[in-house]
Order: sequence, then structure tokens, then C-alpha cells
Amino acid sequence: MFQDILAAIPLGFFLAFLLGPVFFVLLETAAIKGFRAAISFDLGVVFADIVFLIVAYLSTTKLLNRIKDDPALFIFGGGILITYGIIQFVQNKKILPHEEVPEIQKLNKRDYLGLAVKGFLLNFINIGVLGFWLGLIIVFGPQLEMETNRMVVFFGTVLGTYIIIDIFKILAAKKLNQKLTPDRIYNIKKIISIILIVFGVFLVAQGLVPQEMNQIQDQIDNITPESGAYIQYLE
Repeated sequence: MFQDILAAIPLGFFLAFLLGPVFFVLLETAAIKGFRAAISFDLGVVFADIVFLIVAYLSTTKLLNRIKDDPALFIFGGGILITYGIIQFVQNKKILPHEEVPEIQKLNKRDYLGLAVKGFLLNFINIGVLGFWLGLIIVFGPQLEMETNRMVVFFGTVLGTYIIIDIFKILAAKKLNQKLTPDRIYNIKKIISIILIVFGVFLVAQGLVPQEMNQIQDQIDNITPESGAYIQYLE
């Protein structure tokens, strides 16, 4: 059991630093809205991961492979990200020069719940997350003998490590609030919107031209062979 925990910790680090839309929105939330707001958002993200994990574990491999490679789902999820990014980009209004940088506001329970829902949906619409968890189950499941207790400990450790690393990221991002100027807030929001649009375009491309995107992914994997070596080591 202890060996399972040690094997899961590096995966938690890897997950915490995946440069997806959730990563950037989390940092933005921490810097502008504060620690508790970012934690609420992060809990929504983790809940979406748990839902994907349960689906991946309970469903058959054949069914999941068909779902995760369905082009329509990539196009749908990417379209939502693009739409969300465009709306955020258009609605983002520049703070007037004479306005002071807003202090971190006190949010009510409904605001925190809304942030949790936002984190859940932003993570849930990315069908690639399902493929990520499916891949981990396929790779590590046999090593864990598909035992429920070992699977719970392993993936619980992955998520636990992820949350701990995110707390440090949130604390670091929160300190940026003291250095935020109106122009910087405006630019941060614009950059986040553009990042969401870019990730959405990649998802749509994965659905429209999967072969070309897979070739790009293979090239990236060849550049970073450490992950493969890590898996071989665990085997």
C-alpha cells in the first residue's frame, strides 16, 4: 500500500502543473478573488475529476475508448471553451486609470458555490480529462491488480497531492494582488480569455483532424521520453 502511495505522488505533481485552461483560471481567481474563492473553484475541478474517475472505473474499456475518441465530443467541448473565451474577452472591460485596484472582495456562499460550479464545468467539458484518467487506469490498474482498496488509495493520493500543490499555487498567486494595477488586471483577463480560446481550438482540431493532432502528440512524447521511462520503472 505504501508503494502505491509513493507511485501516485509524482502523478499528482504532474497533474497539478498541466498547462490547461483550469491551471490559468485558478491562478487568476486566486490573484483577483482570494484564497477561499480559488479553493472553491479548485474543489469543483477536483469533483469533476472524481466523476471522470468513477466513470472510467465502472465503465468498460471498450466503451470508454469509443467515448474518448468520439470526434463530436471533442468538437462540442472545444466549441464551449471557445465560446466561453470569446464571451469573457468581449465582456472584459478595462478599468479606468483613475480607479483604484480593487481589494479582494468578500464573497457570499452563493458566490463560492458559483465558483465551484464554474470549476466543475470548465474541467468537465474537456473530454481530454476523461482520456487522461482512462489512460492512468489502463496503465496502473493492472499493477494495482484492479483491487478497489488499492485503486482508492492510489488515485486518492494522486488527487490529494494535486490539491496540496494547488494550495501552494493559490498562495503564491494571491500575493500578486498587491502588485496588480488596472492595466495588469485588464491584460490578465484578456490573456486568460485567449488561452481558453486556444485550448478550445485544439479540442476542435482533435475532433476534425485527429490523425494530424495525434502525430503532433507523438512528436511531443518523443521530445519528453521521461514519462515513458517512469511508467517502465513502475512496471
